[in-house]
Amino acid sequence: MNKKSAFLIVPALALGAMALSGSPALAADTGTTSYQTTLGALNGSTASGTVMISLTGDQATVTEKVSGLAATFGGKPYPHVQHIHIGGQGMCPAPAADTNGDGVISTTEGGPAYGGIGTTLSTSGDTSPASGTDLSLAGMGSDYTYQRTFTMNADTVAALKAGTGVVVVHGLDPATLSAKAQAEPSDLVPSLPLAATSPALCGTLAVSQMASMPGGAPGTGVTQAVAHSSAAAGPDAGMIAAGGALVLAAGGAVMVGRRMSTKSSKG
Repeated sequence: MNKKSAFLIVPALALGAMALSGSPALAADTGTTSYQTTLGALNGSTASGTVMISLTGDQATVTEKVSGLAATFGGKPYPHVQHIHIGGQGMCPAPAADTNGDGVISTTEGGPAYGGIGTTLSTSGDTSPASGTDLSLAGMGSDYTYQRTFTMNADTVAALKAGTGVVVVHGLDPATLSAKAQAEPSDLVPSLPLAATSPALCGTLAVSQMASMPGGAPGTGVTQAVAHSSAAAGPDAGMIAAGGALVLAAGGAVMVGRRMSTKSSKG
């Protein structure tokens, strides 16, 4: 199948969407705690970023800034799905996680380190693992700022408090991979290239001394382009759980390039 000539619609790419159930209801919490991380590059990515989360009870305000990601796929802005992963070791994978030696730490290879999806950092609507593969709600292009306030589920809140929440941004430029990796299909969806579902940025969230990240009004649920500066996780079964269809932009795909909504959203 020519991956750059048409929509590729495939079922249930979970990117670690674990079904986490039975967690107790959150106790009343009137205090606010901030968590932050500096996102480090994985798989030869040259990207970077920062994430700040302000949490009051189950109300989370997330502010994220990233730059240097893969810019386009099939001539359209590259959709980068992003999540708070939980249930793993609370860390980003080391190079040794590349068990097949192709030079790429795939999503499943990274699973023991960062776990499955706890919360999807979607630009609107659902933030559960079920939205983890909806590329119309993903961050778009190489550089963007994400700001949104929503109700965070109890499992992710517990992971933040335990210091085991990990932010992962997915999507690599296939041209930067080894010849072996470029020829490989995704470990999750064989009809897609390995680059499409592999992690590009990763960072473990920790309690911050800062109350907020500078810049922008939070809670808008919007992904915006960032101006360029002139200066220079137990994995397999849980990782392939149901999670909503993946629509990967290619050729004339217009869904991926649509303008993001600026409407504030909760839940």
